[in-house]
Amino acid sequence: MGNSESSASSIRPLRSCKNVVKYLGNLAPELCLLACLSFSAATWGQAADTNQSGAAPDTAATTASVAQPGQDANAPRTDDTYVIGDDDVLAINVWKELELTRVVTVRSDGKISLPLVGEMKAAGRTPSQLEEDLKAALRGYISDPQVTVIVQEIKSRNINILGQVIKPGSYPLTADTTIVDAVALAGGFKDFAKKKGVYVVRQGADGSETRIPFNYENFIKGKKTVQNIQLKPHDTIVVP
Repeated sequence: MGNSESSASSIRPLRSCKNVVKYLGNLAPELCLLACLSFSAATWGQAADTNQSGAAPDTAATTASVAQPGQDANAPRTDDTYVIGDDDVLAINVWKELELTRVVTVRSDGKISLPLVGEMKAAGRTPSQLEEDLKAALRGYISDPQVTVIVQEIKSRNINILGQVIKPGSYPLTADTTIVDAVALAGGFKDFAKKKGVYVVRQGADGSETRIPFNYENFIKGKKTVQNIQLKPHDTIVVP
C-alpha cells in the first residue's frame, strides 16, 4: 500500500512537469511574436532618433540654399564699360518706388521716358552714367533716390543676314566681326547662293544707305581680301 502511494506521488510531479512543458510549448508562438514586436519597436525608435538627429543639418542646408540667391540678387550688376544704344532694353529700378521701377526700350532718338523724369537721353551713356542722371532728375521729388540700371537686352549692336544662307536672321555683333564671320554665324551659304554678288547695306548718320560689294569667290582665292570688312551695328548682309 505504501509503495503504491509513493509511486503515485512520484508520478504526479512528473505529470506536472509534462503539463508545464506542454503549456510552455503552446505559448512558444506567442512568445516569439512578442519578441519580434519588441525588436521591431526598438529598431523603429532608433531609426526615428536617427532621422530627428539628421533633420537639423538638412534644414540648415535648405535655409542656406534659399538665402544665397537673395544675397546674389542684392549684388551690383551694372556694367561700367558698355555704352547704351538705340533699341537696347533697360531694367530701371528705383528703390521703394514701384511706379518708377520698370523695363523701357531706348527709342530710335536715343531717349527713354519715365514718370517724374520725362524724356532723358540714354544712348551714348553707360549704365552707371545713366543712373547718376536719373538720380539727379529725381532728387527734386524723392529724398536720396537709389537707382539701378541694368541692360536687359542688347539690341543696338545687332547685324542682319538675309538671303541665301542656312539661318538668316539677326545676330549680336561682337568685336572684329567681318562679313565672312557673319556668314559663318548664319550657317554658311545655301547651294544656289550667288557668292560673287554678296553685299552689305550700311546706314549713315543722316539716314542714307551705302551698298558695299563683297565677292566671296575672289576672297577664298586670296584676291581683294580687303573687301572682307569689319561690320558695324545695324549692318545688313544680303546674299542673293
